Amino acid sequence: MLKIAVLVSGGGTNLQAIIDAIEKKELTNTQIALVISNKKDAYALTRAAEHGIKSCCISPKDYADRADYDQAMIDAIRGSGAELVVLAGFLVVLSARFVDAFSHRIINIHPSLIPSFCGDGFYGLRVHEAALKRGVKITGATVHFVDSGTDTGPIIMQKAVEVQDGDTPEILQRRVMEQAEWKLLPAVIQAIADGRVPIG
Repeated sequence: MLKIAVLVSGGGTNLQAIIDAIEKKELTNTQIALVISNKKDAYALTRAAEHGIKSCCISPKDYADRADYDQAMIDAIRGSGAELVVLAGFLVVLSARFVDAFSHRIINIHPSLIPSFCGDGFYGLRVHEAALKRGVKITGATVHFVDSGTDTGPIIMQKAVEVQDGDTPEILQRRVMEQAEWKLLPAVIQAIADGRVPIG
């Protein structure tokens, strides 16, 4: 059984996709051991509670310095028994110390086909605004391992989504979530649970 810790900052739609996949038995041999948000009012925490999943808020604002925050995060994840850390819309920049603590055990989902529209400043609607401004015909989502850079870790899996005439950033964001993100993230977790993608 692969135990995962899911890190979120907002609504938690990708968390919900993982929960749904587990409950429908589309994602097997996987358990969400812990959900952590950096925001107390994140709806993702409500989603976790509604499904009986242990969750907590660990905010950098509540700690004297970054080292104390990192240690609290590391302790919580290790205490949960999680073997894999899943970033599902987590908007806190990870420190090198945190990344090293879970080396090759952190995955992130990004709403573009990396290396396009990624790196510093590319998150949320900004990614889709940039894609439309550039005029690309294909976008999508990428799941990759996290290293010390921003969106620079090894790519695990990608899924393409067509850009359509008349798309706004909001419409494109929704399509990328529905057609790529919500399918891709459970698929990658399944591949890791099955041992097809090695971690650690």
